[in-house]
Formats: sequence, C-alpha cells, structure tokens
Amino acid sequence: MDSALFVKLVLSLSGLAALAGLLLILIAPLRRKWLSAPLFRRFRAVLPQLSATEQQALDAGTVGWDGELFSSNPDWQALLATPPARLSAAEQAFLDGPTETLCRMIDDWRITQQDFDLPQDAWEFIKREGFFGMIIPRAYGGLEFSNAAHSAVVMKLATRSITAAVTVMVPNSLGPGKLLLHYGTEEQKNHYLPRLARGLDVPCFALTGPHAGSDAGAIPDTGVVCKGLWKGEEVLGLRLNWDKRYITLGPVATLIGLAFTCHDPDHLLGATADLGITVALVPRDTPGVETGERHNPLNIPFMNGPNRGHDVFVPLTHIVGGETGIGQGWRMLMESLSEGRGISLPALSTGAGKAASRFTGAYARLRQQFNQPIGHFEGVEEALARIAGLTYQMDAARRLTLAYLDRGEKPSVISAIVKYHLTEKYRRVINDAMDVQGGSGICLGPSNLLGRAYQAIPIAITVEGANILTRSMMIFGQGAIRCHPWVLHEFTAMHHPDPVEGLRLFDQALMGHARFLTGNIGRAFVRGLTRGRSATAPASLAHRYYQTLAWMSAALALCSDAAMITLGGSLKRRERLSARLGDVLSELYLSSAVLKRYYDDGEPEADYPLVRWALQDSLYRMQESFRSLYRNLPGRPLAWALRVLTFPTGFAFSEPSDRAAHAAAQLLLSPSNTRDRLTAGVFIHPDANERSHQLEDALLLAHELAPLEARMKSLRRKGTLTSRTLGDLVKEARQKQLIDEAQFRQLERHLKQIDQVVQVDAFSRFGDEQPAARTAASPAPIRKAQP
Repeated sequence: MDSALFVKLVLSLSGLAALAGLLLILIAPLRRKWLSAPLFRRFRAVLPQLSATEQQALDAGTVGWDGELFSSNPDWQALLATPPARLSAAEQAFLDGPTETLCRMIDDWRITQQDFDLPQDAWEFIKREGFFGMIIPRAYGGLEFSNAAHSAVVMKLATRSITAAVTVMVPNSLGPGKLLLHYGTEEQKNHYLPRLARGLDVPCFALTGPHAGSDAGAIPDTGVVCKGLWKGEEVLGLRLNWDKRYITLGPVATLIGLAFTCHDPDHLLGATADLGITVALVPRDTPGVETGERHNPLNIPFMNGPNRGHDVFVPLTHIVGGETGIGQGWRMLMESLSEGRGISLPALSTGAGKAASRFTGAYARLRQQFNQPIGHFEGVEEALARIAGLTYQMDAARRLTLAYLDRGEKPSVISAIVKYHLTEKYRRVINDAMDVQGGSGICLGPSNLLGRAYQAIPIAITVEGANILTRSMMIFGQGAIRCHPWVLHEFTAMHHPDPVEGLRLFDQALMGHARFLTGNIGRAFVRGLTRGRSATAPASLAHRYYQTLAWMSAALALCSDAAMITLGGSLKRRERLSARLGDVLSELYLSSAVLKRYYDDGEPEADYPLVRWALQDSLYRMQESFRSLYRNLPGRPLAWALRVLTFPTGFAFSEPSDRAAHAAAQLLLSPSNTRDRLTAGVFIHPDANERSHQLEDALLLAHELAPLEARMKSLRRKGTLTSRTLGDLVKEARQKQLIDEAQFRQLERHLKQIDQVVQVDAFSRFGDEQPAARTAASPAPIRKAQP
C-alpha cells in the first residue's frame, strides 16, 4: 500500500471515529447508555455518602459574584450595577454620636495595663445606647441597623480599642441574637430579643471545645432527651453536658447559646436515636452551669473564657426554633457564619489598616533622619506603599461584601475569602507599620497607637475559622462545588436517591460541563495570546485591568476543571494545590472589589495610584499561584498544556513597580482628599494631649511649612546656610534675616511638635500604669496616661 493511500485511509477512519463520537454525544439515549451511565456508576461507587453536616455546609449560603469569577467571563456591568452599601441618616448619626462618645470614654492603655476590662461606665453606656442590639429589629427594641452600619461601628472602635471593638461585635455576629432572628420561635423572639437589645441579657455562643475546634462537626458535648423538673413541673427536655473554651463574653454572659449533639436513646421523640447537632439557649443561672473564669488572649482583655455544664436540664422550648430545631444546628451555624465572617473581623482588620495608614504615614513624614523625612527613603516607601495599597484593597473588599449582605445574600465563599485575606493583610500592614516606626512601635505605653493592634493579630487569624484551614480547605473546596456553573449539579445528581432520575440529571450536567470546558479552552488561550485584550471591558482609566482580570478568570476556570477532572476526590486531600486555586479566586474577588470601589467613588484620578498598586500586586500573586500550581501538578503533560493554554506568551506580571509604589506611598505623607477617603472612619481624639491628635496637628503644620523648609535646605546646598540639622538651620536663617519672626515662630513650633510625636513612653518601674515624668533636660514633656 503506497503512503498516499495509507494517509487517506487513516483520515477516513479518523473521520468515522469523530463522526461516531459526535453521534454518541448528540443522540441522548446512546450518550446516556455508553458515556453518562458508566461515568455515573463509577462516581457513585467511589464517592462517599455525604454526611448531614457536609450537606448542610454545601447548602448554606448563596452564590453571587464568586460564581461570575468561576464562569470564565465575568459580567463587569453586573458588578458595577450592584448598589453600594451606604449608611442611613440614623446610622451615620449613631456613628458620629454614641460611637464617637464611646471612643472618647475609653482609655485603651488603662484597659490593657491596669483594669483588664472596659470601665464600668463604658459597659453601661454600651448597653444603654443599644450597641448590643444593632442587628435586632426596632420592633424588639433594637436599632435595626444594616450590616454596613455594624461594620462601620466595629471599624471605628477598632481604631481606638480592640477590646471595645470585640466586645461590641460579638453579640451582633454569631450568637443568640442572630440565631433567634433567623430561626427562633415567636415566643423565643418576644422573650429574649428585647432583653438582648437593652443589654439586660449579655449573650455568648459556646461552640469550640478542647476536642472540637476547626472540626466543629465533631462536637463531643451532648444533650440527651429526657424528662425532668423545670420550675416545679415535669417536662420533656434535655440533659446537657459540655466543656467549652475560647468563648468571647463567656465570663460575663447571662445567656449562653450552646451547640451540642442531641441524642434520644429512649426514643421519646421518635425512632431516631442520634438527632444531630442542635443549638439551645441556656441561662447562666441554670443549676449545673459553670462560668466566670477568664482566658488571657495576648493581653487584649476582652471577656473570653471557658464554660462548662454538668447535668444541666432545660426544656425543649429552649432549643432554638423549638422542637423543630433539633438536628438543624449545623445548618444554622453555617448560614450565620456565612454572614458574620463577612462583617466583624473584616471590619476590625480594615480599621487596623486605616489607623496604620493615617498614623504611620504621618509619623513617616515627621520623623527625620539624614535631614529628610524617613518616608522619602525608597525602602520606607516600599512599606508605606503596601500599607496604603492593601488598606485600599481591604476597605474595597469590606464594602463590596457588605453590599451583597445588605441586599439579603449569604455569600459563604466570599465571607471565607474576606475573613482569611483581610486578617492576613491586617497582619502584613501592621508588620510594615511596625518596621517603619521602629522603636516607637515596640515600646508600649499610652502614646503607642500600634502595639495592641500588633498583639491582637493572632487572635484575628485564629477565630471564626483558623486561617490555615480556611485557605487550604474551605475557599476552593467549597467554592469549586458551589461557584462552578456545573459541578454542584453533577454532585447533586450523583447523590440523588433515585438512580434513574440521578442519571438523567447527571447527563444534563455532564453535557453542560463539557460545553463549558470546550469553550473555555479556546477562551483562555485567546485571552492569553492577547493578554486580555480580546475581553470586553467598561470604559475606565482602569480599562486594561478589567480585561486582564477577565483573562485570569478564564485561566482559573480552565485550571480548576483540569485539576478536578484529573485528580477527582484526591484534590480535597492535596490541600496545597487546592489552596493555590483558592488564592487565585480570592485575588480575583479582591481585585474586583478594588475596581468596584474606584467606580463607586467616581474614579477620582488622585486615587488611581492606590488602584494601580493594589491591582499590580494581586495580578502578580495570581500569576505566582498559577506557576506554583503548574510546578506541582502530578501530571506533567497536563501541567505543560495548562501553562501553554493560559500563558502562551509567557508570564506577564511583576510585583508593583517602583513608580507605582512611590505614587502610593506619597499619598500617606501629606493631607489630601485621597488620604481622607482612604482612612475614613479612623477615630482622632479631640484632646490635644492624645497622640492621634498630635500627629494630625503636626502633619498639617509640616505640610504648610514644606515650601519654607525646602527653601532653607536649598540655601544650605548653595552654601548660604551651613548648619546641619533643621533646628540649627532655622536659628541660622533667623540670625541672617532670611526668614522673618513669624516664620521663625512657626518653624520653632513645628520642631517642638516633631519632638513631641517621636517621643516614646518610659516608666519608673516596669509594670507601672503611668509613664515617668520627663526630666528638665528633655526638650518636651511626655504625655501621661489619663487617670
């Protein structure tokens, strides 16, 4: 047979095979019999049956913009059309009134160094003004604030006192109030919500124990259905035994929300003995309850401690939702967490970032070395740029998440993203701020505005889901199933109780998935070739970033499919691979939030340096996550193919440029509308003896005198002035009548302000509450702690 005939034969056979394959796909009965059914049987055989808690975790929450990011073609207009979260007039008045007053009432140094608690008048003020009832409707005596208002209050308090912020945020997050609102009976709501709103009851929620932390589904605490005496009558109820720890507000709580596993060994409720995770409300004064001990979380003395119960009896009416709430606890917790994790800790983290931007930026402008502000050194600029850019990104993500929450969504994946990434960026920002401030950052005292925020970092990292497991198991593990356009449909079909209906649903989802994958291969490759230019994007100064993010979305969708198809269920165990894909999804969300915030603010050109830095940083992180994924995928041919399809022209991104870093850092060094927008919500104390007030005053004067200061330094370079330090230059310039008396007085005042803000606290004895008085030789008095 000659070669030409052989080639024709091969092509004919290949065409027939392709036609047969096409017919197999197009003709539904054939496809189901020969393709879908074998796959369906194989997957059903190898996939473990979902536990009730796993199914409830999958069902919890809603999918929104995270689903768009998995679609490979995000609808930017839909993002921009999302109404931003805004405060009502009443909410703004509360922020400007009671929240401002509370910030003025508390002295965080005294709280953390002497009293180890909020002062009693602050506790009374918090209860009287309704801080514990922000989420409770007005019909029950609460404030009925939006999630945005809850976040704004916590954020502002965090810039004054972490202890106060945590105290206020917990009753409005995961706890009895939120659980009652969503799942309580009318009788329970009418009894408890007014008491919680007025502070007559202080709530806590007891979930974590010595043997159930991140694996909260393995709760060993029990509630056994039995009969017992309650207020002199025999009723059907629960005999509870538990051992919990790390419970915020636990030592002072009067109402404990308790998670436990419910058992009915005597079948008093029905045939089932093991009824699942349940939540009940237990008054502190119930016999058998033990509370009052305190933990010491890194010397941040918010109320936190263990509580225990031994043979505590409560009636079934104390179960959240009544008898119908039995076994529904895990669903309640997952749905509540999908909201709460998107509000409290992101607000606290953003508050820390804003405070660092405002105060460390001012310090970097005022503190001088080698006759220039330290903020002008490129090494310091690099840290300041991260502080500014990450704070802008954190606030943008906070605001976008609140926009979704305030329109009724429960974005479980997005909440996990912002909890993990905003607390991690909080850590990075405060570490950078400590590097910039050096000794003034590490010496604790009334004048230190960073120290307690630094100490509190591990607390934010640990609570409401440890960050390591949130990144490696939750973000992509839950996101891949919930946010992918077809995987959840396939997953649901495989667990359908009716195999025939399950096969039909699986076949539909499988074909949809195949079309999605085929189309996305082409989309990812074309966008990679054009570096995103083939994607449609809104008209904007940030137009190219919209296009580039669309490219990254297509790359994520393709790599996710490839990993899930080739690794299957083992991807869940390959946590590092899962985490890298989750990092890409997270950075896509954070970048989307940056673009959304810039759009909502009217795209001011002065803010563009922050946008540019944040997006350059995120794109570089996405690229490096992809590179790490390709290096570690077990199938090397697949890794090579994905690398060629997604980055066909090579890796395109680098860390933020020096130019971008310089422009972002400069925004922290002088007063401006951009700086005010970036740090909106930071508490500035009106007392001139407070360090926050001193920094503001000194920065304003430094900005005003900058031209005069520059003129004197220019005269020194020319040889007209010969002194080395700024103080001596001022005196010499006055002696030579190069400045007038008014200018001399202003510069002298400026120098005194600089001396004041660079001083640190010192103590006569270690452990004293108040710093020692400054000696007469010292150039300026140091502020003492208020009594």
